[in-house]
Amino acid sequence: MKFKNISLCFLISAFLFSCSGKKNNHEGKTIFRYNEPKGITSLDPAFSRTMANIWAVNQLFNGLVQMDDETRIQPCIANNWGISEDGLVYTFHLRSDVYFHDSKVFSTGKGRGISAQDFVYSFNRIVDEKVLSPGRWIFNNVDFTEGKGFTAPDDSTFVIHLKKSFPPFIGMLTMQYCSVVPKEAVDFYEKDFGRNPIGTGPFKMKWWYEGVKLVLHKNENYFETEDGNKLPYLDAVSITFINDPQSSFLEFVKGNTDMLSGLDDGSYKDAIITPSGELKAEFNDKVNLISQPFLNTEYLGFVVNDSLEIVRNSPLRKKEIRQAINYGIDRVKMMRYIRNNIGAPAVNGFVPEGLPSFSKELKGYDYNPAKARELLAQAGYPNGNGLPEITLHTTSQYLDLCEYIQHQLSEIGVKIKMEVNPPGTHGEMVANAQSLFWRKSWIADYADAENFLALYYSKNFTPKGPNYTLFKNDKYDKLYETALNEVNDSLRYILYREMDSIIIDNAPVVPLYYDRVLRFVNKDVQGLGSNSMNLLTLKNVKKSVAK
Repeated sequence: MKFKNISLCFLISAFLFSCSGKKNNHEGKTIFRYNEPKGITSLDPAFSRTMANIWAVNQLFNGLVQMDDETRIQPCIANNWGISEDGLVYTFHLRSDVYFHDSKVFSTGKGRGISAQDFVYSFNRIVDEKVLSPGRWIFNNVDFTEGKGFTAPDDSTFVIHLKKSFPPFIGMLTMQYCSVVPKEAVDFYEKDFGRNPIGTGPFKMKWWYEGVKLVLHKNENYFETEDGNKLPYLDAVSITFINDPQSSFLEFVKGNTDMLSGLDDGSYKDAIITPSGELKAEFNDKVNLISQPFLNTEYLGFVVNDSLEIVRNSPLRKKEIRQAINYGIDRVKMMRYIRNNIGAPAVNGFVPEGLPSFSKELKGYDYNPAKARELLAQAGYPNGNGLPEITLHTTSQYLDLCEYIQHQLSEIGVKIKMEVNPPGTHGEMVANAQSLFWRKSWIADYADAENFLALYYSKNFTPKGPNYTLFKNDKYDKLYETALNEVNDSLRYILYREMDSIIIDNAPVVPLYYDRVLRFVNKDVQGLGSNSMNLLTLKNVKKSVAK
């Protein structure tokens, strides 16, 4: 361990005193390099489920609309659009200067112009049962009765028909699942299309040695501009797949990559971040830290539906016990000692910071051990006496967090036993209500609080939907359904907050913290933005060429 620390210090020193950017360019070309430790499984938008896949797909493909750094919906291939008064019909008007990447799948070898029929094909492909796209759910509300669904009245007009109004739908269309793909390429490559992607994006695939490196080159025919300048600015993007967190960090320190994203692994956290969550002073001349709220709530969940025998026989069936657990955790201290203050204590309900409906006026659970003991006494367990040991299921990645919670709750008389399982096993147990108390994350699929509040709608019980707690509340359900029909954002946000307050009162979960996007970027990189969805967009990035 001492040897590793000495090596780390040496490499940090070498980085801080090296010439910036010289290793990051090749023969005067600007190449943006980043590491993807979790690997990329497919470059087919139909399978852009993981963040790793999403980031790469976003460089290669475009959709009707896109999201900016403020999570606002902006035009992309669609110049403009309209929504009918009843919220059931979305009509998009497409640009005429968008072309697929050059490829042998086209008769001339040149990328052809896209048309509305390409979107009809691409979206129908997502819902095709034979494709098995994990994004099929996006179109669950599409009305596929005769003559509806996805239609193209002409080459430049694309129409979507919904069964019922759903205001967040336009935001869902920014997801990478909704990218346009050419039928010729899918027919030619069939199941290998994910290894041979052809899109309309700012970059096109050059080569991919799976598990080693993926290289993308500039699309010279890209349609978007910035201040009159053609995008993208970069000549290429290079993605490596080093899965060891410390090795990945050392590559960044040595200047072999331009960006380090997040601190999921704590092995190098203290080497670059201060205890207060700021960039260490020795990196200030070489690195920029980009940080903002990330639409991710980390939480503990309970199964609360007492129609299950496993719940009826557990003390967790009592709301007072669940509320006591909420009051018994010092989230402020947790963030300071476990997270270096990266993120915010979740003391304002389940919906995270970064959404327009979020409000600090909504009061959740602060640290109040006296109140926790009072609630335990009300539940019949004064000072925790007689309360059976409670098992908390987690994975090894969050063991330090759960051990902190275990210690905190022991101070109010609640004994916690930890059970650690592999991520796959843990996920299956949660999805099938085989665990009564578990740790979980919820990362937004789209930038609307409905995506978080859907977790407590009774018609979303697993395996049909994401209601892992099996929470059921008639008032909540009615508010949720009302919100889905409210097109006025301000009024819908009021309904969202009322729903969140019901979650706070019934305590089917213990919100722990609202996460943050963290990006460490070399200073010779300009124009790299970020949004609360943690989407990586490289078309606007500029990079200094080494002299």
